[in-house]
Amino acid sequence: MGRMSAERAEGVVRAVVVHDGRLLLVPEQHGWGLPSGTPQPAETPQATAARVVYELTGYLADGTEALDPGDADGGTAVLCRLLTGSPSDGGRLTPDHLRWASAEEIADTPLPAPVHNYLQGHTPPI
Repeated sequence: MGRMSAERAEGVVRAVVVHDGRLLLVPEQHGWGLPSGTPQPAETPQATAARVVYELTGYLADGTEALDPGDADGGTAVLCRLLTGSPSDGGRLTPDHLRWASAEEIADTPLPAPVHNYLQGHTPPI
């Protein structure tokens, strides 16, 4: 992972994992955010999202579709479907470091506009 500084930040892929009406969030420097990472060569945004979710959380997920339009910073948000109900041991974060946030809880989380727009229609109101 030593090449991070050479990566162009606009290539970031963010995974949007909604399960039982809750959004998967991971710890970030300033709070909580979406699992995210940069694509490997020739990797689709969907494949990147699935890989990032697994590497960070241990959950097997399937990147299904990219949300349009892309983020203001040029990144891509990808909807993911959970394939497993519980994480494997392979993730960098243990389950108690993850957060499944309700629609109410994510209202004050800084998420890209396309993600907020999608969630408004797909998470049950509190």
